[in-house]
Amino acid sequence: MEYSIRFTPFFEKQLKKLKKKDKVLFERLTKKLKEVKTNPEHYKPLKNVLKGNRRAHLNPFIIIFDVKDNLITVHYVKHHDDAY
Repeated sequence: MEYSIRFTPFFEKQLKKLKKKDKVLFERLTKKLKEVKTNPEHYKPLKNVLKGNRRAHLNPFIIIFDVKDNLITVHYVKHHDDAY
């Protein structure tokens, strides 16, 4: 199944900041998003307040996203200590 990916406005702001400040992390993030796009069901579903979302590790950061039909919505990327 082919998935399309959409970013929230908050995540788009984060991407712009990362692209300017930390190009290495930005490259790692884009590579991980390509992996998520190919197989989003591989990543762990979350519980409790974040139920319905999934996470992808990008040490030491976490990418939070959800999957509905064939649309992946990326909500944010945060440090592991602050993500939950």
